[in-house]
Amino acid sequence: MWPDMADPDVLERRTDKMRGLTLGLAVGDAIGNQSPPNGVLQSGVATQLACFTIEGLIRASMRMSHKGICHTPSVIWHAYCRWATVQQITPRPFEQWTSGAAKWPDGWLSQVPALSQRRGNTPATVHAIRGARQGSPDHPATNSPGCQGLIRTLPLGVVADDGKQQWAAELARDTAALTHGHPSALAAAAAGAVIIGHCLSGDDTRRSLESGMAEAKAYLAASPEAMSLPKAMNAGFQTPRQLERLRQLAPASTATAAMRGGLYVAASFPEPEDVGAALAFAALAPHGKSVAAVAGALLGAVHGVSALPVDLVSRLELAWVVDTLARDVVIELTDSPGGSEYTPPRDPTWWDRYPGW
Repeated sequence: MWPDMADPDVLERRTDKMRGLTLGLAVGDAIGNQSPPNGVLQSGVATQLACFTIEGLIRASMRMSHKGICHTPSVIWHAYCRWATVQQITPRPFEQWTSGAAKWPDGWLSQVPALSQRRGNTPATVHAIRGARQGSPDHPATNSPGCQGLIRTLPLGVVADDGKQQWAAELARDTAALTHGHPSALAAAAAGAVIIGHCLSGDDTRRSLESGMAEAKAYLAASPEAMSLPKAMNAGFQTPRQLERLRQLAPASTATAAMRGGLYVAASFPEPEDVGAALAFAALAPHGKSVAAVAGALLGAVHGVSALPVDLVSRLELAWVVDTLARDVVIELTDSPGGSEYTPPRDPTWWDRYPGW
């Protein structure tokens, strides 16, 4: 997918920034609305769902390589249903997906004990899965504008390299629409993926946010509420670090509020040495988990994993899981270690880890 990834230095940098994105999201989700204790930082439901988004993306790539056909949002929907199964949200396994697998849910991610623990609420996601209603932009399962439709899709910005920004935006929109059908949530998800893509490609916060926003504006027109995102970003550059301003921009747990707040925080704290302060500030928003998760993802994507506070990352419940997924998605999109229909796998365990049924 990325022709320039033959350069080991470029691959290492891309991996570092993807790790920064995912761990930044997870840390923000963990510390939002709470003063971090000295012990383990429990990962929230947004992090859990983001993990299954990445796993679904890897498995979709595997399916395309081996089957030659794939609808990526549907594969990610299956991933969310695996999450619901290990959470015991669904009354029974999804028998229609067990025929090709030795067991279901399959893959390594479903075996992680912490992912079976309840870590917050995501009512629209649960409602759609319990009703077996896989939504789309034209046929929504719910009309929810909630923040989970945005946060869990932010890692999809990894596919937004040169020439694929539109695909990344549409993939994020369609993935959000699996459970969240409100136009504002879909617009925020599409814009978020595009902006994250620019952050992964850039090395300066302001330039990355501004260039990403310039391209993302095409996806905001579908929602008057989402049209407020550029103003929120500019407010961070012009009047940074104003708590009252943050609270005005992000008063609710909606996708657009989370994106507005995250953009304001990232623009207010653009330097790598300020990421810890940015996360602490974001956590002061009325719904600090969502704002801190978005801000952490944006700043982590720009600066890479080394900019994240070691004290927080080292205590993060799902740190190893999130870090492994970040590395694996870059490897899959670069080198396809599981092989293809016509080539043998370089890693014979890859299919068992990420079966592409």
